[in-house]
Amino acid sequence: MRPWTQKTYGIPPERIIGSTIKSKFIEVNGQYRIVGLPELEWINDGPNKPLSIQHQIGRRPVIAFGNSDGDQDMLLWTTGAPGPRLGGIIHHTDGVREVAYDRQSVIGKLNTALDLAQKHNWLVVDMKKDWRTIFPTAQAK
Repeated sequence: MRPWTQKTYGIPPERIIGSTIKSKFIEVNGQYRIVGLPELEWINDGPNKPLSIQHQIGRRPVIAFGNSDGDQDMLLWTTGAPGPRLGGIIHHTDGVREVAYDRQSVIGKLNTALDLAQKHNWLVVDMKKDWRTIFPTAQAK
């Protein structure tokens, strides 16, 4: 995500928390570089999400949104502390305007996290019902 979030969302790459590849500090012809290696260092999914957030920003979030069971641990960790907290699930229900996935999906499965939403007071946003626009078209000039 880091290569395109700045242009797409205005979020600089250093503010993106996600899966990472291993890297190595090397010297080439008197120049020092950090190069990426063809190996994964960290898969940012499931129980690794709260760990990677803690590693990157050093604190528990007060707001977290997810869209699959891979985000469940992040939501539990975010909303499991005292004080004002917001956890939310973006439920991909609109297969016409976006990819729909749910309990039986091969990718992006949303099953146990959806079951936990009510128990933990997570906001569930239904793309089909709650979003007027999913991908905005360019404004006419």
